[in-house]
Order: sequence, then C-alpha cells, then structure tokens
Amino acid sequence: MSAGTNMASERTLFGHPMGLYVLFFTEMWERFSYYGMRALLVLYISSTVGDGGLGWTKASALELYGWYTMLVYVMSIPGGIIADKFLGQKKSVLYGAIILVAGHGILAIEQIWAFYSGLALIIFGVGMLKPNISTMVGGLYKPGDLRRDKGFTIFYIGINIGAFLSALIVGYVGEVYGWHYGFGLAGIGMLFGLLVYVRGQKYLENVGNFLGNSTNEEEKAAMKKPLTKIEKDRTIVLLISFLIIIVFWGAFEQAGGLLNIYANEKIDRVIFGWEMPATWFQSFNAAFIIIFGTIVAGFWARRKLKGKETSTLLKMGIGTIIMGLGFLLMVGASSQAGAMEFGTASFWWLTGAYLLHTIGELCASPTALSFITKLAPLKYASIMMGVYFAATGFGNKLAGSIGEASQSEPIEISFVADQSELEPFNRADTLVAQDNSFAIRSTIYLEDGELVAIGYDNTQPVDQLFELDKPEKLAEVKKELKERNATEKNPCHATFKFEKDGEAKKVKENLGDGKNYGGKFIIEEVQNEKEYKIFMFIFLLTLVFGLLVILLLKKLKKLTHGAEDNEGTVNEEVEGFELADN
Repeated sequence: MSAGTNMASERTLFGHPMGLYVLFFTEMWERFSYYGMRALLVLYISSTVGDGGLGWTKASALELYGWYTMLVYVMSIPGGIIADKFLGQKKSVLYGAIILVAGHGILAIEQIWAFYSGLALIIFGVGMLKPNISTMVGGLYKPGDLRRDKGFTIFYIGINIGAFLSALIVGYVGEVYGWHYGFGLAGIGMLFGLLVYVRGQKYLENVGNFLGNSTNEEEKAAMKKPLTKIEKDRTIVLLISFLIIIVFWGAFEQAGGLLNIYANEKIDRVIFGWEMPATWFQSFNAAFIIIFGTIVAGFWARRKLKGKETSTLLKMGIGTIIMGLGFLLMVGASSQAGAMEFGTASFWWLTGAYLLHTIGELCASPTALSFITKLAPLKYASIMMGVYFAATGFGNKLAGSIGEASQSEPIEISFVADQSELEPFNRADTLVAQDNSFAIRSTIYLEDGELVAIGYDNTQPVDQLFELDKPEKLAEVKKELKERNATEKNPCHATFKFEKDGEAKKVKENLGDGKNYGGKFIIEEVQNEKEYKIFMFIFLLTLVFGLLVILLLKKLKKLTHGAEDNEGTVNEEVEGFELADN
C-alpha cells in the first residue's frame, strides 16, 4: 500500500480512482467463481453417487463445508503476512488469482483427488487474494478521504454482482447439466478476473507495492518504528470487533449450508407450475444488496448529516440484530413445515429471511473493511485485514458446526426385498429395474413394541423391504417412537432412501436384480425439531451479541481516538451523498 498516492494527478471515473474499477471487476469475477462453487458444494457432496455427487450424509457435508470455508479465510493471515513482509499486495493478488484459476479448473475433473486438490488450491488462492485486494482499495485513498467508505461500498457492490450472477448461472448449470460443469464454469469466471487484473496494472502503479522497496521516507520509517499508544488502542478495538464478526458470519453463512439444504428439501419452490432450482436462493442476497445498497447507505448518510451516531461499531451491532431477525422468520418456516406431514414452508419465509440478512449485512459488512484500513497500523495493514478475514473464517466454521448440529444422524438400512415385493410401489419398481435410486415415504410407529412402517401414498407395508444394519439403532428408533407416543392413529413419518452400490451398478448382467442396495432414513419430526431449535438459537445468539456491542459502544469508541471523526478533511465533497456515503 502507498499512503502517499498522488490523488490530484490520478485519473478518476465518477469521482473515484480508475484503480477502484480494476479491483471492482477483478473481485467481481473472483466472487463469481467462489460463490458459484459454494452454491454447489454442499448439494454436490450430499447428493447420491447415482446423481453424480459424493453420497455423504448432510451432517458430513456441512462439516466439510465449515472446515473449507473457515480455511479459505484463515489463510488470509499468512496471505497478509506474505504481502507485508515479502511481495506486497499487488503481486500477492496476482499469484492468488493464478492459483484460483488452477483450483477451480481442477474441480471440473470428475475424480476424488481433483476434488480435494481443487479445494486446497482455492483455499491458498483466496488466502493470497482476498485480504490484499481489499487493502489495496483502502490504499487508493489518503487518510481522512471522505470517498473511502464510498469506494468500499462500490467495491462491495462488485462482490455481489459476481455472487448474484454465479448463483443463477453456475448454480443452474451445476444442478441441471452436472456438478463438474458448474465447477468448470466457475473457473472460467476466475480466468476473466485474472485477465482484468493483468490488463489494469497501469491504474495500480501507486498502490499495493512492497513497502520494503519503498523510496518514500515516511513509509520506510513507519515500517520500523514501534506502535504508539493510539495504534495499540485501535488494534485492541479491531480485535474486539472481530468477535462480533465471528458471530455475524457464523449466522450469515448458514446460507451456503443449512439454508441451502433447507431450500432444497423444505421450501415450496414451485412458482406458477415451475420449480425454481434451490441454488437460485443463493442469488437473493446479492440481488437485495444491489437493490437496497443505496437505500441503506442513504439512511446512514442522513443520520450523519443530522449529527447522530453513525460509527462502524454501531452499524455492526445493529446489523447483527437485523440479520438475526431473519432466523426468527426461519423459526416460522420451520413451524409451518412441521405442522404438515412431509410439509414444506412457503417460499416467502426464506425470501424474507434473506432480505433481513441482507439489510443486516449492508449495515455491518461494507464499512467494516474501511474501518480496518482506518484503524490498522500501516506496517500491519495486510496482516490486520488477514485477521479480519480469519475471523470471517472462524465464523464460517461456526456456521458449519451449527448446521451440522441441525441434522439428525441418518439410520442405515439394507434393502432386502425382491421384485415381487416391490409391485405395490410402482415407481420404485421401475427405478430398481434400471438400478436407479429411489425413495419411499412412510408413516412409522410402534405396534406391540415392534417397528411398523406403512407406505404414505399406498398404505402398503414398507418394513418388510429393509432391515437395519446395526441392531442397536433399532432400539434407538423404538425408544424415540415410544417417547413420542407414535401409534397407528398418531404416527411419525420418514422417507426411506435407497441407492445401488456404485460398483455393483457397473455389473450390467445383474441389471434390475434389486440387490446391493443400501439405504437410510431419519424421523421427520425429529429433524423438524432440530431445525426449529437451531433457528431459534441463532436468533438469540445474534440478538445478545448485537446488544452487547451497542452497550459497550462509548467505551470502544474512546479507544479509536477519533479515527472516524476526521473524515471529510481530504477531498471534501459537496454533492451530499452518493452510493455509499456513510
């Protein structure tokens, strides 16, 4: 970063340095690739092998999702250190983009080694690119420049244009044409981002350079001197603010995990006879940001003009509370779905939740990046941005753990029927004849202490078609049904899902023999209760943390030593407020 950028001689567009738009489009395509892949990841992992997925349980898929999204952002710490100590931000972003192109490209290969290798490369690539490109945006503006927050929100809009397009395009291609086609398309998007960055280097000459090679005496001195009392206090505020970041993203990132699965299984997605792909919900947040970004920014701008409190810390607290209210809507969705047998919730519950999540994000997130560039000491600029993204990563891991806790452990079963026993289940019979996967919805209850499963659609016995792989699981199921007083008149419900073993499916002479099928089921009522409790827990967690930030606001602001009080002393503008005036 160059703190001494000569803004007067720099080419601008709409009042901002041209470099901002280079970084805007680079980040837009990087987020297109990342969010496109994220929209597919959990669904791909938890889909059956027959449907082209890995066939993992939903809990395992959410666990991997949590680890992966955590590591993506935690790698921002070494990415920031490498930039500050060795390469500078500009080169770090370049190398990160190259690694990302390779990672997304490898994911297009339908091999398990490619899956893990691709994820590893994406983790390293994002770690190099993400903190440094954000720090470069801050480096385009001098200290006290009123345009800084505006620039970060314009940059943030770029992120969400990429996220919006990726969920629609990459999500659709992945769901309809094949998971790996979607992954490959995400790689093409990242390649566009790399090309934009390389072509735009002439607009980034004064930003992102390695300070170890700087000829600016002020910058060289700043790298050597110890931190002042003010810098230490500001660093403390940043570290405390990172705690709310963990909670915020721990809730918000349910979008790619739990809410993604919920949209796929529990939301009525049929609109005028057409069923919307579940991955398209991933675009709602980005679309709402594009629509409401100026409105939320304008609200805070008007508050500031009236002399009211508009600090970043206040925005983070209020944003966390508003985002949490979205999960209160999901409590309503869970109640509606749970009130019906194999029920689904209205499309509008999840839509409303994403809207509130977006309003909360617009309050808390865009200016958080700017906040870091205002408070972080120059010599640790990229490292502190890396710690911020690491906090985001820990929030992602928290999101995965919370999502994992929302899933019932599937009960493993083996298919033991023959074709004649499947005759009442015509659809299943047809699928078995082709060695395809199938599912049977059923009521389940106890009768004389024994498990009974009856087809929900045709009242035919289902329990004769399978046996439990682990006898101890039968005792657990019976105990659960007994505690729920499940009887023939008041049964519980389950969907028995069966899939042909992948290797057995390759033996063509045994086509349709009905053998080598494995299966699993969960009790729907148990799963509904878990989801209800998790949604309520997230709401209460975000409410408490948001209120704590507001209660501690005065003490925390004192430690910033007026870092946000001097805005407007450089490049003072008279047009009121623009896209992201804060």
